This record gives sequence, C-alpha cells and structure tokens, in this order.
Amino acid sequence: MKLKAVDIGKTASAASIIFDSLKRAIIDGELADGEPLRQDEIATMFNTSRIPVREALTRLEQQGLVENRRYRGAVVAGISAREAGEIFDFRCLLESEVIALSVQNMTTQSLNEARMHCQAFMDSDQPMEWGELNRKFHYALYRDSALDYHLKIIDNSLDRVERYLRAQLLMTEGMERANRDHLQILAACEKRDSQTAAQLTRNHIQGAKKALVDYLETRKSA
Repeated sequence: MKLKAVDIGKTASAASIIFDSLKRAIIDGELADGEPLRQDEIATMFNTSRIPVREALTRLEQQGLVENRRYRGAVVAGISAREAGEIFDFRCLLESEVIALSVQNMTTQSLNEARMHCQAFMDSDQPMEWGELNRKFHYALYRDSALDYHLKIIDNSLDRVERYLRAQLLMTEGMERANRDHLQILAACEKRDSQTAAQLTRNHIQGAKKALVDYLETRKSA
C-alpha cells in the first residue's frame, strides 16, 4: 500500500492524520479503485490502534471515497459514468450560483490571485499539479461569495472526481479547452459581468462532464 506514514501513536488527532493521508493517496491515484484498506495494516503503518483508523475510514466513506463491501471490508471507491454525470450536474447548479454572487463582491486581490493560478495551470506540464491549481483558480473566484458551506460541498465534489479528471485531461488533450474556458470566465469576472460568468461556468462544467463521462465509458469498454 502506497502511503506516507508517520508515527502518530501518541497523537490526539490520529484519526485526522490518517484521514488526510488516505484522502490524498486516493485523490492522487496512489490507491487504485477497489484496493482494500485493511485496518490492521494501516494501524501498524501509523503505529496506532484500529480505533482512529476506523474513524478515518468512516469519514472517507461519508465523502464517497471509500465503500464497504461484503466479505472484503473497506475498499477505495470507484466511480461510474452515471455517478460522475450526476456530480457534474450538481456542480453546474451550485457553482454557477456561487460565482454569480461572488462577482458582485469580488476584490482586486481575488482577481489577481485567480489570474496567477490560471497562468500556473496553463504553464504546468505536471498532471499531479493540475487538480490543485484548478481548485485554487476557481476558489479565488468563488470565495467572495462568502458561502462557506457551498464551498465545502464543491470541494468534496472535486475530491470525488479529481483523479478521473486528471486522467481525462491527460488522455483527451482537455487542457486546451480548460485553459480557454478559464480565461473566458476570468475575463467576465474582471468586467463584473455576473450573468456571463455564471453561464460560462455552467458551460465549462458541462464540457468537462461530457469529456469525463466519455472517457469513463471508453475505459469501461476497454
């Protein structure tokens, strides 16, 4: 099992540390779909008991990153094309509303940070960086909405699909479309055009949905 383990036997936040480590390994693709997550093995790696491991796995299951299977226990959750489509439809509704509200209060600092992350995303040739840079770009444009609960839900939705999105961008040359979309969304925000920013965000997410669903269906067939 590929994990960056640390000795947390005497750490009060053992469950949180295990949760963060497993979550990052799943999102980064270091743990494959269906890979078993054995409590004893993880507890030994982190020099702790099974109790914080069980708590961490429960939290991951609540986020859809882990599932419990009969006779196998906890495993890394996979995703179907149908589920991916549902997640993106939900993001489309939520994120378009968030950015529309954010544009009305958007600061120059947020716009500058968004442009910086947009450029970093365009310049990056490291697929492992794409997910984080994409999040930073969108978050800079969303945060002035002050809708913290909405932002948390968006973040959790991205956790669920990030490893598949990265593969889709790499395999289908989707970076060109993503870069074009980002620049258009940023330009609308700079013009303080909330309606256009919302529509472009919807188009951006729907385009990503189609590309990802097509990729997942092709991968399943293969």
